[in-house]
Amino acid sequence: MQRRELRRNLRRRRRALTPRQQRQAARNLCLRLRGLPELRRARHVALYLPNDGEIDPRPLIAWLERRGAKVYLPVLAPLTLNRLWFVRYHSGTPMITNRFGIAEPDTRHGAHRARRLPAWALEVVLMPLVGFDDQGQRLGMGGGFYDRSFAFTRRGGPRPRLIGLAHDCQRVTTLPVESWDVPLDAIVSDARVLRP
Repeated sequence: MQRRELRRNLRRRRRALTPRQQRQAARNLCLRLRGLPELRRARHVALYLPNDGEIDPRPLIAWLERRGAKVYLPVLAPLTLNRLWFVRYHSGTPMITNRFGIAEPDTRHGAHRARRLPAWALEVVLMPLVGFDDQGQRLGMGGGFYDRSFAFTRRGGPRPRLIGLAHDCQRVTTLPVESWDVPLDAIVSDARVLRP
């Protein structure tokens, strides 16, 4: 099955979950995440706001803030080809809707360097997945934003732990791998933690 068709099928699967199933999956996911040693230590954590049926990491925000961690959201970087900024997020952050219909911190707010962190300085990045397999391979939305933003992780040096998040119904037997796919340190669903 081609990646495009697989994406369509897996997105349909997660959108078919009821609101109640979504809430329960988010609770289960966040319980698993709170048990990860890398998250328990982290002070700078990027996550995402769910869209299109993605599993919801927002219940984790209050737990992270209680522990003194700072939370960052991805923002489509203006004037940079398909890369992400990571902008500090809290309840008062001014938000806009980007060209994909996803809520993100307002670019004028995020343009201030004091409110952003470079990708290499993050400690943990929780990213949405469209699909995953037991070998720890992932399938993203197809835009390559995370792959381009974290391509530097292949060269060594300081790097965040990259953790993919998905509903367990998005798990498949095997996924095709492309040369540009940035490998993950872990994949967490509402039912399991996979470490490739």
